[in-house]
Amino acid sequence: MTSNDRVLVYGATGHTGRFVVDELLRRGLVPVLAGRSAERLAAVPARHAGLERRVVGIDDPDLLRQAVAGTGAVINCAGPFLDTALPLARAAVDSGAHYLDVTAEQPVVQALYRDLDEPARAAGVAVVPAMAFYGGLADLLLTAALDGGSRADEVEVAIGLDRWWPTAGTRATGARNTATRLVIRDGALTALNASAPSGTWSYPSPLGDQSVVQMPFSEVITIDRHLDVGELRSYLNTASLEDLRDADTPAPASTDEHGRSAQRFVVDVVVRRGTDTWRTSATGRDIYAVSAPIIVEGAVRLLDGRHRGPGAVAPGQAFDAADVLATLERDHGAVALGADRSVGAAQR
Repeated sequence: MTSNDRVLVYGATGHTGRFVVDELLRRGLVPVLAGRSAERLAAVPARHAGLERRVVGIDDPDLLRQAVAGTGAVINCAGPFLDTALPLARAAVDSGAHYLDVTAEQPVVQALYRDLDEPARAAGVAVVPAMAFYGGLADLLLTAALDGGSRADEVEVAIGLDRWWPTAGTRATGARNTATRLVIRDGALTALNASAPSGTWSYPSPLGDQSVVQMPFSEVITIDRHLDVGELRSYLNTASLEDLRDADTPAPASTDEHGRSAQRFVVDVVVRRGTDTWRTSATGRDIYAVSAPIIVEGAVRLLDGRHRGPGAVAPGQAFDAADVLATLERDHGAVALGADRSVGAAQR
């Protein structure tokens, strides 16, 4: 455990990074701004002008370790994470700092689990990828729904967005991430069919019935890390996917004093174990903005010792999932939670 309250934010000048820096300040931590561009770091918002800034690329391990030195945790907001995650996480572990990121990329999470679990345990720190909207939120919801258990026969995760205004980072990541997406079938990670199945999902309010297609993100890898799931299918509503694929869709625009867009989201999780089926969900606003309270809550708990020990771990493995979700709802207004212990089969 470390009492160091300094947190290096890599990609601090990006869209999500600025939300993370603001949230760290709100929580009483000390952000250290870092990134590859000296020009962008010199042009941070006035409210961040007094914060320490460190310019560093990802191709020099020694310089990365120097950049991380003196911090208790590293939050990586700089995609594509296929390029940044392993070098930065390795530097964090070598420097005795915890590591978290906001990746939605499955191969990134797999690589961090494979390469850094043993070094992180030896260093006494945690590596927690995908502690964000994609990956982390579904993992936390499922873990909390299992209420101390670890087995589910079938899980369906449905992510729904009323619009998707992608950031430049999202578009760059999509172009970089060409790996075959994975689902869980018969208890094992398995490649998704080339022609992804589609159907209809009845989301909670405000989305309602939506056309969906199987579109697994990093939650498949985090869930497989620590839970025994027979079948896991992940869906995204097709309307938001069409927004993402349209080159003319604009980037998110601020519509409130916190800089959030007007986008609304639902993460819906349906769990079946034996003859019992139940549903849990989280709704909120702006998938990029909401990642800030999620990942900062993780950083706070890593720094103050409210976690389950070192290693490369999933969000629901690292933390008390139900308590994290309750805190995000009660103290930060980040999400609204819903649950139904007895529902019928999900529509697909």
